[in-house]
Amino acid sequence: MCQPAWGRARAEQQRLSDLARLRRVRDRIDREYAQPLNVEALAEGVNMSAGHLSRQFRLAYGESPYSYLMTRRIERATALLRRGDLSVTEVCFEVGCSSLGTFSTRFTELVGMPPSTYRRRATGAGAGLPACVAKQVTRPVRNQEASSAEPQLA
Repeated sequence: MCQPAWGRARAEQQRLSDLARLRRVRDRIDREYAQPLNVEALAEGVNMSAGHLSRQFRLAYGESPYSYLMTRRIERATALLRRGDLSVTEVCFEVGCSSLGTFSTRFTELVGMPPSTYRRRATGAGAGLPACVAKQVTRPVRNQEASSAEPQLA
């Protein structure tokens, strides 16, 4: 069964509108990662239902809004831990996490080591490294767990 041209145009217009709203959600997460955010509040901000937002966000970006938010928080946490002037607990709350356990678990999944180990290693090892290089090298892994073993070269 063929869809009339006006129906295809309307569907394409809706798809583009949804993508623009999803970009606004992603940008809000990037800006407000340290604030208490949940899918319902994000969806309300772009006049979508929470379920529709979650499905469309996953289709567009390959992960849920919550997963994207946690990745942003962990990225910021790695930078704060490299500085070395805050404790792991202080970093956890600074990036917007309310549970040290959830923060540590997600950090370990994405970075491959607990935040306390990362902080201990990063404060000495990063001396002399430009911040832009350190940020790139320590970027969290997305959509997969960090490998716990050394990479195989052959």
